Amino acid sequence: MPLRSVLLFALAALLEIGGAWLVWQGVREHRGWVWIGAGVIALGLYGVVATLQPDASFGRILAAYGGVFVAGSLLWGVVADGVRPDRWDVLGALLCLAGVAVIMYAPRPA
Repeated sequence: MPLRSVLLFALAALLEIGGAWLVWQGVREHRGWVWIGAGVIALGLYGVVATLQPDASFGRILAAYGGVFVAGSLLWGVVADGVRPDRWDVLGALLCLAGVAVIMYAPRPA
């Protein structure tokens, strides 16, 4: 179950961050409505993917996903924009991912 959850978080991050980046490119870089539309579709798909998590708690899923979003955004910046995170960015992302692990995968009573 954790593997499925991790893969869903990764797909959600790809869709949300990628969708936001496409909208950004469409508006700020003047690439047009096709880019914006593709971004809107990706953002909508992100919302669908988030519902596929095995845990039924919306608040828990969204809170944990926040940490994935932080780390994924920094990674996106490296890949798509060539912006290298500094050691504080990396430390912050690792702390966020530790929070994801605690929120999602800590043992809980049934």
